[in-house]
Amino acid sequence: MMGAREDEKTFALEWGKKNNIDVTVTTEVLNNDTYHLVQGFDGISLQQTMGIPTEMYQQLRKDGFKQIAQRSAGFDMYDLEEATKQNLLITNVPAYSPNSVAEFTVSSALNCLRHTEEIQRRVHSQDFTWDSRILSKEVRSLTIGILGTGRIGQVTGQIFKGFGANIIGYDLYKSTAAEEILTYEDDFDVFLAQSDIVSIHMPLTKDNHHLFNKETFDKMKPGSILINAARGGIVDTNALINALNEGQLAGCALDTYEQEMNYVTKDWQNKKLDDPILQELIQREDVLYTPHIAFYTETAVENLVFGALEACLSVLTTGTAETIVNN
Repeated sequence: MMGAREDEKTFALEWGKKNNIDVTVTTEVLNNDTYHLVQGFDGISLQQTMGIPTEMYQQLRKDGFKQIAQRSAGFDMYDLEEATKQNLLITNVPAYSPNSVAEFTVSSALNCLRHTEEIQRRVHSQDFTWDSRILSKEVRSLTIGILGTGRIGQVTGQIFKGFGANIIGYDLYKSTAAEEILTYEDDFDVFLAQSDIVSIHMPLTKDNHHLFNKETFDKMKPGSILINAARGGIVDTNALINALNEGQLAGCALDTYEQEMNYVTKDWQNKKLDDPILQELIQREDVLYTPHIAFYTETAVENLVFGALEACLSVLTTGTAETIVNN
């Protein structure tokens, strides 16, 4: 089990003891320099945002591996075609805790709406004044657009609905369960124009890379807010910054950034960031940036570890698993 944090290790060892499986845990991620660490094992579970070299898929197969168990819902870091070509099964954990991401999404939206960061900055400097810069809107007066109405999108919609907001949704694949929470909008442009807050809950695919670009932002409701706790590549960050500069967007909350792989889960204190775009996101008062941490609850971590290891064991013992993403 690679790329493991200390909190994951506890659950991994618990799972191993329960299933009489020898689980070895390391903080190292899988790359050319660390490949030797996996040799001699039967199965592997990874947690990394970066991919692996193309030639490594063939090497894994030659060394007897049948699978890679990713400990996340996202799997866009893998070359699924190459994995399939090498008869390697890739699994994910699609529903480890929808509530964790949904709760964080709504709290991020509330922080943006209520200007929490600005208020705290003022308080820290002993400025206790009120003015229009911190004047807020009530959630119940807003239309919330849920983009992607799967498990996380539905829970997010439920929470917002509890505040009394009007909830609309857009998804190429409509859900009967979601229709109890929201009203679907068939036209994406109309969906954007109606939404005071757009909350993204969709996987990253080749078709939706940079779905939010200059053209998309121009179609959004002026003064609206974007929340992205899904995948960074869905948003063109340069276009986002321009939309903020032009006032088309009032603000945004980003729990993911398209170039985050060099930074997330790493300690960059006392080091200069070599990414000026990320630096700007961090410094902007109209951006709430968090390091891909929306999922990070005890329940979610346990489910991610158990789910990945169960999938790994299933492939090794039965040749298949319910969460295979490349067949």
